Amino acid sequence: MNFNAGFPGTRMRRMRRDEFSRRLMRESALSVDDLIYPVFVLEGDQRSEKVASMPGVERQSLDRLLHTAERAMTLGIPALALFPVIDRKAKTPGAEESFNPDGLVPRAVIELKKAFPELGIMTDIALDPYTSHGQDGLIAADDPRRYVLNDETLDVLAKQALTHAEAGADVVAPSDMMDGRIGRIRAELDAAKQIHTRILAYSAKYASSYYGPFRDAVGSAGNLGAGNKYTYQMDPANSNEALREVALDLAEGADMVMVKPGLPYLDIVRRVKDEFGVPTFAYQVSGEYAMLKAAAMQGWLDEKACVLESLLAFKRAGADGILTYYALEAAAWLQG
Repeated sequence: MNFNAGFPGTRMRRMRRDEFSRRLMRESALSVDDLIYPVFVLEGDQRSEKVASMPGVERQSLDRLLHTAERAMTLGIPALALFPVIDRKAKTPGAEESFNPDGLVPRAVIELKKAFPELGIMTDIALDPYTSHGQDGLIAADDPRRYVLNDETLDVLAKQALTHAEAGADVVAPSDMMDGRIGRIRAELDAAKQIHTRILAYSAKYASSYYGPFRDAVGSAGNLGAGNKYTYQMDPANSNEALREVALDLAEGADMVMVKPGLPYLDIVRRVKDEFGVPTFAYQVSGEYAMLKAAAMQGWLDEKACVLESLLAFKRAGADGILTYYALEAAAWLQG
């Protein structure tokens, strides 16, 4: 008999008939070890604010965030990613609050690491929460085009990264997409002997329309107004360019790389993993979360099944870790 023949000698459904054989041939697996939980922290005590465009997600003051971190630890989630909600009065054209050692993020890092030293803490390295214009970099006051300056922005990003590292951040994650920022940050960290601080580079961050709810959550949408980030975030039409970006960031000292957004860019995740074989992360962004949550709330989707399927898709594409606002629920579902 020719065992290389097609049907009826080959019946692909045989291995799908029973749960045990489906498990034995399963190529990808999702676990709590893959999850990173993005959280929004704001000033004050005993404060929480619902994010209208992200049902189930809240901005939390640090005292409440500590309870959230404890829950994440209990569920086995390896790391939190911090995103600050900065008071409007602290926002300036030069984003000076971004490297204030007594600022919101450094204080949050110190308290989280004190309470949960084994929990990984990632911080966002970008200026948009701190600038009065809502862009990720500096803008010359006399520039009618309001073009975001690259090299001048690098100095501020490096100061911000060092401030976070000195507070105890395990991972700094530059999400700004300025040219050369990984090398500049790595040099700043090394000069200060912060050699153990890891860099997660948002290497392939696209100028996506899926970020809207996030900008609402951190309060940068109003400052950005009708502006956009097309001059530094990547064109959604491009794929080869992502590989160039990743290669540059790795050469400059990145320990991990990120593709953002997630599901619409799984082809990029696959290409990056195949080409470089380095720790590769993906972000299930706010718009992805909002769509799944809204459909589930309407009863149009089975939320648990669809969320776990979407997260598994990241693993199948080659992601080593996933930032997702569903991390707490997914961790509980996986344990159940």
